[in-house]
This record gives sequence, structure tokens and C-alpha cells, in this order.
Amino acid sequence: MAARYQVTGATAVEISASIESGIRRADLAPGDPLPPVRALATALAVSPATVSRAYAELRQRGLVVTAGRHGTRVRPRPPVAARRAALRPPPAPGLRDLSRGEPDPRLLPPLRPHLATLADSAGEPVGYPDVGVLPEMAAAARARLAADGVPAAEVTLTGGALDGIERLLGAHLRPGDPVAVEDPGWASLLDLLAALGLRPIGVPVDDDGPIVTGVAAALAAGARALIVTSRAQNPTGAALSADRAGALRALLAGHADVLLIEDDHAAELARVPLHPLAGATTNWAFLRSVSKPFGPDLRLAVLAGDETTVARVAGRARVGAGWVSTVLQRLVLSLWRDPAVAALVDRAAGSYERRRDGLMAALADRGLPAHGRSGINVWLPVTDETVASTVLRDAGWLAAPGALYRIAGPPALRITVSSLDEAELPALADVLARAARPAPPGGFTA
Repeated sequence: MAARYQVTGATAVEISASIESGIRRADLAPGDPLPPVRALATALAVSPATVSRAYAELRQRGLVVTAGRHGTRVRPRPPVAARRAALRPPPAPGLRDLSRGEPDPRLLPPLRPHLATLADSAGEPVGYPDVGVLPEMAAAARARLAADGVPAAEVTLTGGALDGIERLLGAHLRPGDPVAVEDPGWASLLDLLAALGLRPIGVPVDDDGPIVTGVAAALAAGARALIVTSRAQNPTGAALSADRAGALRALLAGHADVLLIEDDHAAELARVPLHPLAGATTNWAFLRSVSKPFGPDLRLAVLAGDETTVARVAGRARVGAGWVSTVLQRLVLSLWRDPAVAALVDRAAGSYERRRDGLMAALADRGLPAHGRSGINVWLPVTDETVASTVLRDAGWLAAPGALYRIAGPPALRITVSSLDEAELPALADVLARAARPAPPGGFTA
């Protein structure tokens, strides 16, 4: 155990809480040994039985493992992990922040008129027996998904894409199970896997999505689930092509027992065709969030899937949050039905596309290959993330280091284009060129 961290407590609950706190703050690292039971009992002036109960609770929650003579150690991937978001440098006064990964607030549909209409049309308060997925909401969701080729006979709602993924994984997997995920991939998803005690297996990604050989290797390694971003992949902007989707479907046909989760978080903002994998395995789910196109505060996602999977998610929701607010459902339904809102979302998609493509073109002119086939981010490989971030900060810019998103992939920066103006692209590309390939330091010459 790290010498700098001292376990405290006089009861089993206090001792386990102290150790959990050390894991959360990274004072106790994965693999660190805990003191032997009798040694810790002596140090804390408690009985060995008290320490044994504390360790048993930690084992039950997946925070530690006991391996015979090797004693008790912090689990290699404990489900109380430091958030990857903490790796993002904090914004500083005067810096243009391109690290956030959020849509441009100026391009989001206004909610005020729809909220006003909702207030005027609100009926009597809804009681507990009457809540759930509104029939008109389910019908609209099915129609929108079916238009993109997603089978949607069974649908439910979750509080956003990450909430849906958590419910899916909790319904099908147990702590310690391996999960195939994109590498680089969504930082919040990697945090979620750590919190659930699941083991990520990284799958390399190119512009067309997860590489087939990488998925095959993950499945051969025992992955119980595969999570794929349909388009606007965070952080690389990858989007599943028709050929890649076909190849993945053929591969998954031989792994029908794998839980397949597709995340179409960008939806209408992606501006590339959707090539879904839905139905390629026995248990599958397709998630479409409304946050990116319509506003981050709208915590709602549509989840379609096979009958068993949807029933499990809906069942788990009933013993937890219960349901997605019917007020929120009616608001989203109002936004979906408004042609003016659809035009605003399409305008936003076009604006992001011009900024993203413009930045990649400017980088290509400077000899820098970047990635961003769809969505609001550009992924730029660099020689050294720390050096690149420093060069950017010195020039007044802030980007997200690739370490937030990588498992084993090479270094890079993620640049969010949503707050950029097109006139700024050449100057930013000049700075990124210096950051990606910094000049070697000077030295003595003969």
C-alpha cells in the first residue's frame, strides 16, 4: 500500500469508507496491497474481526480482491475510479476553450415557445399509475428510427445515452466482465465501465468506425458486450460506413450471445447516412439521445432493442428512477413536430460541417492529417500531448488531451469546433501545426 496513505476508522463501515476514499482520490492505486488484517487491526486498535468485515464489504462491492498468500489488494480496475474528465486542463482567463465537446448554444433551438405551449396545454396532474412512455412519444420515436432503418418494434426511454448504456450493462453483465469499446473512445463511457467494475477491451477505430480485426480480437478475448458509436464518434468523428457495417454484421453473426449497444448520440447533427448494426446479435440496443441536436439539458434518449433487452431496461427503471418525466417527453415531442426546429437543427449541422471540414482542410494544407468525418470534433495526432497542449496554451488556445479518451492508442488532441468562427481557422491551424510537430530544442554545436 502507498506509504503516504493511512487507513483510519474504528468500525468496519469507517474503515471500508476510508479505503474507498483512498481509491477514489488515487492515493491507493490499482494493485496496491492493503495491510494484513491483524496488522491493520493493531494499528487502529480494533479487533481483527472488524477489519475482516471491512475487507469483506470492499470485496463484495468489487473494490478489492483477495489472492491467498498475496493478501488483499486494490482491484486492477476498481469501480470507484478517478474521473477521466479530471485530466482535462482547467480553463484559464483569456484562453479560447476548444476542449468541452459541447454544441454551440447559439445554434440550439429555443425552448421558450415550446414550454409556453406546453404550459397552456397541460391538463390535470399525472398520477403514478399513469406514467411511463407516452403512446404518442413511442409512436414518434418508432417512426424516426424506422426512417433510418432501425427496427423499433420495442422502445423505451432513458435519461440520456449514458443512462441507457448503464442500464443495459447492469441488466446483462456482472463486475469483471470484459466489454469491447472504441479506442480512442468516449471518456464518460470509460468512467462508467470503471464505476461498474467492468473491464474495457480497446478496439482501434478509423474514419469508418471500429476496425473489424480489432473487434474480432476483442470477441476472441471474451468480450461480453460491444459498444459502437454509429456516427459522430467522440473523439474522432468516425461514422460507420456501409461496408464496415456489413463486415461487422458478418462477424457478429458468429457471436449471437454478445450484447450489442449502438450509440447514435448526434442523430440529426451527423449529416452522414446511418448504417445500423441493430439486430446483428440476439440481445441488442440502439440509443438515440436528444441532447446534442436539441440541448444538453434535455436528458432523454430513445432506446430500441429486442424484446428481452428493452423489457429488462424498462424493468430496472421501474425499481429506480421509475420513468422519464412525461413533461420532458411532451417537450421533446413538441420539438420533433416543429418544422422550424428541424430547419434550425439542419442549419446547425451544416455549420458544424463547414467548421470541421474547414479546419481539417487547413491542417492538411500544413501537412497534418486529422480526423473528423462527422460531428463537432476534430482528432489531431501529435508527437507529444503535453508539449502540444503547452504550445496551444501559450498561443491562447485550450484543447482536450487525447489521454482522456485513449486506452492504448497513440497521442492526439481533440479540438471541438462548435465555438469556432470560420475566419479563425487559418490562425488556429498555424498554431496546431507548431503544436503537433514542435521544433527540437536547441543545443550546443561543435
